[in-house]
Amino acid sequence: MTVLAGEPDAEKPREEEINGVRFVRWPTWSPGGAYHAPRRQRELQKLLKELASSADVVHAHSAHTVLTVISALYAKKAAPDTKLVVTLHYHGTGHTAVRKLLWIPWRRVVTEFVEAADKVHAVSFKEAELVQSHYPSGAGKLVVIPHGVEEDVVERRWKGQESDYMMYAGRIERYKRLELAVELAKKMGLKLLIIGEGPHKEKLRKYAERYGNTELLSPQPRHKYLDLLAQARYAVNPSAHEAFSIFTAEALVMGVPTIASATIKETLVALGEEIGNGLWLLKEAKISTWNETVAQYVDKLYRK
Repeated sequence: MTVLAGEPDAEKPREEEINGVRFVRWPTWSPGGAYHAPRRQRELQKLLKELASSADVVHAHSAHTVLTVISALYAKKAAPDTKLVVTLHYHGTGHTAVRKLLWIPWRRVVTEFVEAADKVHAVSFKEAELVQSHYPSGAGKLVVIPHGVEEDVVERRWKGQESDYMMYAGRIERYKRLELAVELAKKMGLKLLIIGEGPHKEKLRKYAERYGNTELLSPQPRHKYLDLLAQARYAVNPSAHEAFSIFTAEALVMGVPTIASATIKETLVALGEEIGNGLWLLKEAKISTWNETVAQYVDKLYRK
């Protein structure tokens, strides 16, 4: 197995092996942590021709990065008989004024991406509805398989009944609406712990300074992150756009009460009660493990 991933601002490709998997990290141009356009495109085409010709399946993730879409189209052109699976992680638009404008021409490229695919994978029924409405030509290829959680999540249980903080982990983007989480924590007399990186982090930090209740951390080691989540009074995710939220899924599997947007509730098909301001208190959802999810990938996406 080979994984091709972008590496922003790198000058040249580099390779490493992790647990028997070959990783090729390709230099990309990624202003503001977005776009991820590949550099050294002739070399990239040569590599993709080599990889696609020897692969049974090419699985491309995200319609929101240039590297992924262009690489998938290169690979399919180089090896038409190799099965192409695309997981769009689709929001339907960009999340700034400039990115929304760029989506007008980019949507045509994504249409080509969808039409080149043998299978189009959606990670929730809500995402599938959006994909089908924007790309009706891909409807017959559409397969819904929600994400799973790692087995180490299933082994942990919520311990934060007396905790003094709520927690969010993930990308820090404007559309995540984390200012709502800052305000909510203050209203509930709790601290807010935010773990992650993203282009909106410094603006969020300045906003949170007014309230004096928020700590922002960089991504943590896996065991530390899971410990912090299990010990939180609540998980919180007020994001306005989400194909699926693994952070929220992990919280619910542990039994952590989770405050989330209606969008998150719908993507996870979660049970809960509305608490105002467009937010819900989620209590449970049917969520698979990654082992169960991979079995579905093999059966519904990869099998010839």
